[in-house]
Amino acid sequence: MPRLWSGTLEAHRREVRDAVIATTTALVAEHGLRAVTMSRIAEQSGIGRATLYKYFPDVESILEAWHASHVRTHLDVLTELAGHDSPAVQRLATVLRTYALGIYETSRQHASTDLVAMIHRSEHVAEAEHELTHLVARLIADAAHEGTVRADVAPAELAAFCLNALTAARTAHSKAAVQRLVDLALSSLTRPPSKVAAT
Repeated sequence: MPRLWSGTLEAHRREVRDAVIATTTALVAEHGLRAVTMSRIAEQSGIGRATLYKYFPDVESILEAWHASHVRTHLDVLTELAGHDSPAVQRLATVLRTYALGIYETSRQHASTDLVAMIHRSEHVAEAEHELTHLVARLIADAAHEGTVRADVAPAELAAFCLNALTAARTAHSKAAVQRLVDLALSSLTRPPSKVAAT
């Protein structure tokens, strides 16, 4: 197949795939996961059911594709922020704040309990969590080397603690509440360990 035709066909497939994903997420947001069917997606997307099934086998696979793309985009943003030329503790604070706000915004846009449970079982979620933990641990290690965060706990353990704590942003009622969560996580990194008074 000539390269021009190949490129055009690939672009068309990408456009159809993107349209299906956008339609599906909009339908789920409006009607809930259980009310959305492949027939409804095909009708709203303006394509035939047979064509839709060439791209995706079911509704769940469409939503997983959307979530995987969403997670990848978010990770790319966090990676870029981590690479800025500033003190490690500042980059760490920016990454944690952006991560927590991302959780907050996503939970507000897609509040369906069924949807949240389904997409968080996906394989790409575990891979993304591993990548993110490694990124945050590296920032914590750099900040510890600079002397701006505690060095008495392994960076990987501190990273896991912070990221787990910030999942509470899903139930936060405002961005101010999210910021308080971030401040609390950061204070656990910068506050020296408490000493037990001798008796």
